[in-house]
Amino acid sequence: MKHNKKRNTAFIYEALVKEITKCVVNKDNQRKNAIISILKEHFSKGKILHKELSLYKTVHESRGLSKNLAEKVLWESRMHYDYLPKEDIFKEQTKVINKINKNVSSSVFSNFVSDYKDLATISQVFNQQVGIKERVLLEEGLVENMCKPEEILEEQKMVPVDNLVYKTFIKKFNEKYGNNLLQEQKELLTNYVLSFSDNGLALKMYLNEELERAKKKVVECKELEEFLEDSSMLKKVDIIIEKLELFKKKEFNQNMLGELLKIQHFINEASTNG
Repeated sequence: MKHNKKRNTAFIYEALVKEITKCVVNKDNQRKNAIISILKEHFSKGKILHKELSLYKTVHESRGLSKNLAEKVLWESRMHYDYLPKEDIFKEQTKVINKINKNVSSSVFSNFVSDYKDLATISQVFNQQVGIKERVLLEEGLVENMCKPEEILEEQKMVPVDNLVYKTFIKKFNEKYGNNLLQEQKELLTNYVLSFSDNGLALKMYLNEELERAKKKVVECKELEEFLEDSSMLKKVDIIIEKLELFKKKEFNQNMLGELLKIQHFINEASTNG
């Protein structure tokens, strides 16, 4: 499910706070006052967006907890969120979005928020339309963060991706691979490239399914006649299975990308010949 940051109350709030900082530096009192007016009217105590924002913060600001306690905090936050009137939230968000566009600038939504990845994850965990597998995967990541000390998380803060670097990566990707890839390889590379723009959220979801698919296909190779007759091929299959299991436990990087592309090619060759 694609995340809409304009419907993420915590992101809107942080983006507005960032904009106020810019206004102070640029001595733009008119824009600063417009933002303060929006914050007072829609995010003050008792307002529905304040209640929603508080639940985001409960999860996001919980640090150094035991796994058991982190899971309880997340579960309670989700339960409280389920009781919030979603229609009222949507209406208030719409008002805020319109006021930002009219009285401030739509560029507010382009402000870099270092915790965007976490806020997007929390938003999707709160969203009832997200599938069970995706939600479990996202919750696991949140719980892991809630267990880490603050100083470790500070080192892992998301940094803004240079637009030129992003475009250059895509250009090189197209030049290098062209149209000679398998469909599954194209999907893997596309998700890897896009991970630079959403900090890996979609890639993680994609890998969760692709690694299982690949493992299943590799295991099936063991039943093929040419593999049964060649012990070295069977050994190769076991090594590949071991690699796929290892990929699930590590942060996906460029070396692993190359390995998985080769495995996808191996699976296609084995299936074709089989």
